Amino acid sequence: MVEYYPKVIGGFTFHMQTIYMSWFTMALVILIMWLATRRLQYIPTGAQNAVEMIIDMLNGLMNSSLGDHGRKYMAPFIITLFMYIFIGNELGLLPQVIPHFHFTSPTNDINTTIGLAAMVVFSVQIIGIMQHGPGYLKHFFSPHPLFFPLVVIDESAKIVTMGFRLFGNILAGEILLIILYLLAPWVVPDIWVLFSLAVGFLQAFIFSLLTMSHFSSAFREHH
Repeated sequence: MVEYYPKVIGGFTFHMQTIYMSWFTMALVILIMWLATRRLQYIPTGAQNAVEMIIDMLNGLMNSSLGDHGRKYMAPFIITLFMYIFIGNELGLLPQVIPHFHFTSPTNDINTTIGLAAMVVFSVQIIGIMQHGPGYLKHFFSPHPLFFPLVVIDESAKIVTMGFRLFGNILAGEILLIILYLLAPWVVPDIWVLFSLAVGFLQAFIFSLLTMSHFSSAFREHH
């Protein structure tokens, strides 16, 4: 039997279901990218075509928001982030096929989405320092040092808004799907699954777009 209930280890609570689904999501992303690149063709088909469409879309957005230098620098990070969130969002739509285990989206756990958002916000500061030196942090004290607490609150708010937006939409979708299966198991759920597939893609797109927007300040001098 697969244990997916929370465990307390060393005073820390580990949500095993989220951990298992996060590992599964990462494995799926690796598998999809391997299938898409194992036999590259000049005229792409199948998995290669789907992945190239996603990469082309993200590259276009990165060019416009980060510039050419920023795109080359951040493409691996943002593409991986998008793929993880997109695949993770859709896992909650899978039926229960393994006894005593049910598929859920790792992004329906607030710990995951807040963690992703915090990673983005802190990475912006790190990349900004790498691009412009320690002077990049002067924006925390602009236009006056007294504004420092307000800037910190603003940066913290980005973590909260990004994390809760993704978490709320994915969790609400999974809850509604369960309710619809109970109320109208033959018609409504199938329609809602198609809608949820689009929502999962849209939420990954929005999170990636916000990530690019936050990183734009770190590459402002390059475009």
